[in-house]
Amino acid sequence: MTGHDLLPPEAPLPWLTGIWSRLRGSREADRVAHGLLVSGPSGVGKRHLVELYARSLLCHTRGVDGMACGRCSDCSLLAAGSHPDLIRVGPDPESRSGEIPIGAIRNLSQRESLTPSRAQWKVAIIDPADRLNPAAANALLKTLEEPAGQTLLCLVGERLGQLPATIRSRCQQIKIPVPGESEALEWLKEQGTAGDLVLRLRLAHGAPLRARCELDETLLEQRRERLDGFLAVAAGSGDPVREAAAWNQLGAPSMLDWLAGWLCDILRLMITAEPARLDNPDRRADFARLARAIEPAAGHRFLQRILEARALAETNLNQLLQLESLAIEWSRIGRGITIRDPDA
Repeated sequence: MTGHDLLPPEAPLPWLTGIWSRLRGSREADRVAHGLLVSGPSGVGKRHLVELYARSLLCHTRGVDGMACGRCSDCSLLAAGSHPDLIRVGPDPESRSGEIPIGAIRNLSQRESLTPSRAQWKVAIIDPADRLNPAAANALLKTLEEPAGQTLLCLVGERLGQLPATIRSRCQQIKIPVPGESEALEWLKEQGTAGDLVLRLRLAHGAPLRARCELDETLLEQRRERLDGFLAVAAGSGDPVREAAAWNQLGAPSMLDWLAGWLCDILRLMITAEPARLDNPDRRADFARLARAIEPAAGHRFLQRILEARALAETNLNQLLQLESLAIEWSRIGRGITIRDPDA
């Protein structure tokens, strides 16, 4: 498994107990779906949930809570990563495309005819399923149309809406929500997470595992530096091409995510001085000054450009040129603006 959803699968995360109960009920009623589609933002625990469920299906001596016992021979094989009835399918590590090729799905379909070797079920985890290339998706559809009796195909990812509708319609869909902020903050405190937890959580778009695992002090310092550069470009004191190079060094996906959050906060502050929520509450004063100076229509257009670029961030487009274009556009939006603080 990959991503921010990975934690030792000892128990359901607090905000997933309801979903876990429904999965457990389906298993106990012998109504396990042959296809399971688990989606949600990065860091909300979907992979943790899938791992918990897979282990419970393969364990012969589950506890009264429905979870794997962690002690039997099957659990030992799972812990060693060698259980014959758990198959993991992901992108080819040798490929630069990051796609799951048709060969991986053919191998999956042919592996012992997808019948269990020693457990009651055979479980295949396809992750991230949104990386299936078209040929692989078609091959998987054929497997879903003719499921083996005791096989669960579990598709996991952040953008499963990109999968063909024919695959989605043949799976039980489970959408993992972002938990409430108070519940997420309480969990982060219990995990011993340090620092400004509200800021960490909002920068992670409410995803607790992402807030805990990704946002270390180094990354927060990089954010501060890039925010200072972003503000300097708007004020005309920063070189947009040089700033774009720094954005590119950080990585286009992360940088575009930050830019989108910054623009959203600026636009919120254009509407009201006291918005219900800011993703960057520590920079309220800086964004408020920009909100008073920038033309709203230009801000909305720029946000749209950022969102379009973010959708293409993982393609083979020249990311540096794309970031340079955005930085230059941002400098034009801010050109000639004198940001006056009425309290000064």
